[in-house]
Amino acid sequence: MDSKIPLSLAVVTVSDTRTEDTDKSGQVLIACLQEAGHQLHSKRIVKDDVYQLRSEVSQLIADDSVNGILTTGGTGFTDRDNTLIAIQPLLDKHIEGFGELFRQLSYEEIGTSTIQSRVFAGLVNRTIVFCLPGSPGACRTGWNGIVAQQLDSTHKPCNFVDKLIVDR
Repeated sequence: MDSKIPLSLAVVTVSDTRTEDTDKSGQVLIACLQEAGHQLHSKRIVKDDVYQLRSEVSQLIADDSVNGILTTGGTGFTDRDNTLIAIQPLLDKHIEGFGELFRQLSYEEIGTSTIQSRVFAGLVNRTIVFCLPGSPGACRTGWNGIVAQQLDSTHKPCNFVDKLIVDR
């Protein structure tokens, strides 16, 4: 059996109102990734502004020590939900099934309200980006139902780790 490869992951909370003390979703993601044996590269809270968010994520994408980015927040339909607008143009490859599967899992928990979630994921510069909603429950759903397995190098039949790690 292959040994599990720990990844270096950044967490970015997208919010105009959250602080480190009130950022429960970011805390959930940090706990999940650490429990899975991954390393926290960095944790930031960024205003829900297209250019500030794009700048922060671009810097993380350019950093060769970052294997993945987990964002939380800014995926709804209000005028201040800019995650999709800011980050999607940065991606080289979109992981189309991520949003579809997330909404399927979320439907079992919150019913049709899940259609208001514009979650997405993609690959860029050997970095995977998962953009999750801003609620702790949705972060757990995304992590437990999809992200944990896809960042686990031992998950079969396939996972994304081989697309993130050079020379493995």
